[in-house]
Amino acid sequence: MFAIEVRDHVMIAHSLARPVFGPAQALHGATFVVDAAFFTRDLDENGLAVDIGLATSALADVLKPLNYQNLDDIDVFRDKVTTTEVLAKHIFDGLAEAVTASRLGPGSGRICRLRVTLHESHVARGWYEADL
Repeated sequence: MFAIEVRDHVMIAHSLARPVFGPAQALHGATFVVDAAFFTRDLDENGLAVDIGLATSALADVLKPLNYQNLDDIDVFRDKVTTTEVLAKHIFDGLAEAVTASRLGPGSGRICRLRVTLHESHVARGWYEADL
């Protein structure tokens, strides 16, 4: 299996309004480093799994509506607890849509798996990974 992984970041605010989250129940900010890995079983005639530039653009496009936003105010997250895992799945879904719409160029059809990793800090991360 081949993979290309690209990185960006997103700065958000949110609250995790359940007692299990302790002080994070209150509104707070977070900066996530976001890695997106695009997996293929083979390479194209140029030796590429995925165009890195298009993968980088696709990730930026998915993150843009979240950046500098309070997730508590975004309709898609209404009544959801925006944990790292929930955000990873949301970003995954946006990237999967980009792959389906061929926004990663001719190699889109070869992408068979995605993994989205959110780094909360230098010691903690979470991800969502699945076949397409």
